[in-house]
Amino acid sequence: MIFRIDPTSGEPIYAQLADQVRSAVARGEVRTGERLPSARELATSLEVNLHTVLHAYQMLRDEGVVELRRGRGAVVTGTSAPDLTDLHAAVSALAATARRLRVAPETVTTLVKEALR
Repeated sequence: MIFRIDPTSGEPIYAQLADQVRSAVARGEVRTGERLPSARELATSLEVNLHTVLHAYQMLRDEGVVELRRGRGAVVTGTSAPDLTDLHAAVSALAATARRLRVAPETVTTLVKEALR
């Protein structure tokens, strides 16, 4: 799994990392039992603080997405990916509507986050 961060984003780096893992699990790109990079390896490769990566991994642990094992690191515990066909269609429709109305992506993201609360 390749991690990418956007330091200019308003979203914290730990949240960006956690979102990428959640998305990869949901798409079936990362399967149950697979090991994520060690926090130290990932922090070094992304040139971020070790505690930033640990924060992301702890969030994922608290959500039940990964299990943190001493000596083995973060291991994916999620079940098989759900069928997200309907969700993908809804997101595509939302994106098309946002483009048609010329709504900024940040505004759309904020609206979706508020709707999910």
